[in-house]
Amino acid sequence: MVRMTTRPLGKTGLQISTLGFGAMRLPMYRRGAQEHVRVREAVRLMRHAFDGGINHVDTAYGYCASESEMVVGKAVRGVRDQLIVSTKLPVWQVKKRADFMRLLEEQLRRLALEHIDIYYLHGIGAESLRTKVLPLHLLEEADKARRKGLIRFLSFSFHDTPAAMKEIIDTGAFASVLCQYNLLDRANEAMMAYAKAQGLGVIVMGPVGGGRLGHPGAVIRDLLPKQAVSSPELALRFVLSNPHVDCALSGMSALTQVDENVRVAARRTPLSVREQNHIRRVMDKLQRMAQLYCTGCGYCLPCPHEVRIPECFAAMNLHRVYGLLAAAQARYKQIGTWPKGARADGCTQCGVCESKCPQHIKIRAQLADVQRLLGGG
Repeated sequence: MVRMTTRPLGKTGLQISTLGFGAMRLPMYRRGAQEHVRVREAVRLMRHAFDGGINHVDTAYGYCASESEMVVGKAVRGVRDQLIVSTKLPVWQVKKRADFMRLLEEQLRRLALEHIDIYYLHGIGAESLRTKVLPLHLLEEADKARRKGLIRFLSFSFHDTPAAMKEIIDTGAFASVLCQYNLLDRANEAMMAYAKAQGLGVIVMGPVGGGRLGHPGAVIRDLLPKQAVSSPELALRFVLSNPHVDCALSGMSALTQVDENVRVAARRTPLSVREQNHIRRVMDKLQRMAQLYCTGCGYCLPCPHEVRIPECFAAMNLHRVYGLLAAAQARYKQIGTWPKGARADGCTQCGVCESKCPQHIKIRAQLADVQRLLGGG
């Protein structure tokens, strides 16, 4: 197996592999109503990744039915000193200041480690920063944990708006950020550059769009017509060609996925500036086309019957605009699982949504198309 390069992670002094192993999609099995990790298979998978040059593994408190941390601990045993291990504080479970240390100590026991290299505040945004992180003095608790040697660097993972990312960065408390970035979602691009300028490391998740870009799609493949590349390969190369990205985290559940991703991440030659600009122009054009169908403003909500209208249209756009039918069907199937709500087949044709839509979209007819094309009826 070819080996990949490493990049400096901000000002931490860590050299991190350009591809990281996200331990959120480990092989699972079901026993009764409960899901469990296939421990031996998962450990073998991660060890294979480490052998291929991946030196960063990321997990979280609730991943894989809350078993991921335990399995990661088993996988890193014996090679711990060669790896950068990260996990995440489940901020939503923090009710008082003391919960920070209680949860951290529980995670260290699960991992069977003496310290965690990168400790994330999981999924914080502007609201949680103002209403929980600062009032409960979690930054001070993190500093205490760092002085005790329990964590090396504090970071945050992020799903809010770019403006909120700047607010969090400007606290000066964090060594790195983990955010969404891929061909289909480049909203954080400017803030990633800002984070880098402030000395933070930048790790991205979802480099292949949470699996959406792993499905065949002519529009994506044809972004570089002179190169015979698959959609996931192009997606990963695009992400790693961004000079502000230190590492791309990919959730991998099979040895073949590890081998393919390592092969792509190990390429020494990134996409040229000309190729990157061409891809951005095409994707911007597609994004403008998608907004003709729906801008995602949410003015149509709330639906009296809890239909998640913008999410239905976003799934449809994967097919209609990007040519990713299988990805569109998979995304549509997930609508309503979390947060709760209904898919397009929950529409009763009441028309309340259309009276509120600033674009005057024929929402009822569009929802019927979504259900017919993506829902099978």
